[in-house]
Amino acid sequence: MAIRSIRTIGDPILTKRSKEVTKITSRTKILISDMLDTMYDVGGMGLSACQVGVLKRIFVVDNLEEQALILINPRIIAQSGEITDNEGCLSVPGKHGTVTRPAYVKVMAYDEEMKPFEIEATQMLARAMCHEIDHLDGRIYVDLVEGELHDNYDLAEDDPY
Repeated sequence: MAIRSIRTIGDPILTKRSKEVTKITSRTKILISDMLDTMYDVGGMGLSACQVGVLKRIFVVDNLEEQALILINPRIIAQSGEITDNEGCLSVPGKHGTVTRPAYVKVMAYDEEMKPFEIEATQMLARAMCHEIDHLDGRIYVDLVEGELHDNYDLAEDDPY
């Protein structure tokens, strides 16, 4: 479909709570398709609707399977454990920081046909889901960073081999 512009830190839309989706329209389907195209175009793992300027409770995430996941009105219904790792965000380009997230989450959401489903995730996928749900609630990962934000760099540039 189309590549949309990604809103970056400082844009007030990123601090607002997104609204529940009550029905799927042709505009919603176009939005989801555009979000997938945008996420893959910029090499992201996840993308929330608010990051492309739409305050709807929708996010897409690449689960490294055959097809990306589309979650509408997601909410965490169970979580456990902790894992601390580096985290970045398409809305905070060129930066990363250390964030602690649940090691396991169970999320209830709706698919693009508004059929409810539950998904369990661990490790990186759990982190991505928590990160995107934070976006839907108007939070950015930088508020959770332990210590300082750091500049991203390409390890290949420092590799002499």
